[in-house]
Formats: sequence, C-alpha cells, structure tokens
Amino acid sequence: MSRIAYVNGRYVPHAAAHVHVEDRGFQFADAVYEVCGVRDGRLIDEEPHLARLDRSLRELKMKRPLGDAALRHVMRETVRRNRVREGLVYVQISRGQARRDHAFPPPDTRPSLVVTARTIPAARYDAWAAKGLAVITLPETRWARCDIKSTALLANVLAKQQAREARAFEAWFVDRDGFVTEGASTSAWIVDAEGVLRNRPLSHEILPGITRGEIVPLFRQLGIDYQERPFTVAEAKGAREAFLTAATIGVLPIVTIDGQKIGSGSPGPVASGLRKAYWSTRE
Repeated sequence: MSRIAYVNGRYVPHAAAHVHVEDRGFQFADAVYEVCGVRDGRLIDEEPHLARLDRSLRELKMKRPLGDAALRHVMRETVRRNRVREGLVYVQISRGQARRDHAFPPPDTRPSLVVTARTIPAARYDAWAAKGLAVITLPETRWARCDIKSTALLANVLAKQQAREARAFEAWFVDRDGFVTEGASTSAWIVDAEGVLRNRPLSHEILPGITRGEIVPLFRQLGIDYQERPFTVAEAKGAREAFLTAATIGVLPIVTIDGQKIGSGSPGPVASGLRKAYWSTRE
C-alpha cells in the first residue's frame, strides 16, 4: 500500500506530497513539530504532546492552522489511512508560504500543516532493549532555545551522523562545564554510583521530553530514589546504569558511553523495570 500524507487540507500520496519552495519551514526552519508513538493503532501520550506543540507555537508567535479537535482528527485519520498499528505520527507546522524575508510575513499568512505516519515494528525496540545501546558524547553546539521543538535540527543531525559513524545509537551533548544536557533526539538519564536516578532539570537548554515526564510517576511505584540534578560525563561513565527516553521508543538502556562499559555492561534493572512499567500503563 502506498503511504498517504496530509498537506494543507488534503490527503495525498506520500510521493506527491509537497509544500511551496518559499514555505518558511523550508527556507528558514521556521517551523515546529511533534512526534507521537502509535501502539495498537492508538496515539501514545497524545495530550502532553499536543500541549507541548501549543507551547512551541506560542514561544515562536506562530498560529495554529487547525483547532484542537480538527488536528486530532487529522492525526488519527493519517494513522488510519496508512494502516499503522505500531509506529509513529509526525506533525509539522510552519509559519507558511511567503516572499523570502527574515522578518515575519504579514499576519494573515496561513500556516502550513503536514502530517505523516509510518510503521515501525515494536519488536525492533524490544531487541534494542534486550541488548542495550551505545552512546557517544559531543560538545554542545545547539541554539539557546532547545526547549522549543523546532525543526532547526542541523546540530542534532550532525551529532546523529557522528554517532552512526562511531557505531553508536545516540550522541549526548555536553555543556561547557562538563555536564550532559540531553541526546540529539532523546532525554538522558543515569543511576549514579550511589543508586540515585538523575537527569538534568528543565530549562531553555533542553527539550521537556514527554516520555521523561510520563515516567516520573512510576518512580515511587518502583521504589526509585530520584533527583532532578545534572551529571557530568565522568559521573555517567561511573554510573550503575544509564538509559534514554523518547516518544516511540519509551525507555532504552545504555551499556557503553564513548566505548566505556557502564555498570555490568548489560541492561540494568532500573531501566528494564521502567520500560516494562511505562508500556504496561499504555496497553
């Protein structure tokens, strides 16, 4: 079956989907996006994803192209038309089509909306969870408003490519003081040498990850000691466990950082327990 995309009011074959050459998303990365996981044909953590989308739009003074109910319908219809049972749905909103000029276009410029969906078998992530992942660390090179889920992802793209060339899954950015900020497309966590689960406090320096927020209520249930406190690369390499979180993948354990074994070198009980608990609450 050929894939279907929603573009500015129409469902079209994926191969024919396009926006104008002067769309500001193409010209300036003047756009925001969200990605929701799909399991059993249902959108995962839809409410917080849409709330974060609205926040990104507000921060960039960008209009919503559709009301809430209409956007939810388009997302579900795109999932349905693509027959996605396991995978993701992607939503992108740009400031729209206008003559190329750095300043905002006229207020009546209509925003562009693109929605796509694709299948990714959950078994792929289950296999990664059983084996564990490799991560590398890189200097922080992104802009100062990482809390906005913008499509301006060039630094992230370069980091992901460097990770791939190093045969790693992810790259963790490190600030000038030696503290880990987050991954190129994931939130970063460790269980430190004292057994405390840690990640960086929210600020303009990191994206407020949806999965990050959704697993916090599970900590008390699982008896996990948690502190929202930054950690250095050295602390990460000396940790009992490390893992990452993101939409579609949930929780995935890390077994090496910069080639150095973390803990026992196998997925640890905290990451594995959180992964199981997170998905069990979404069945």
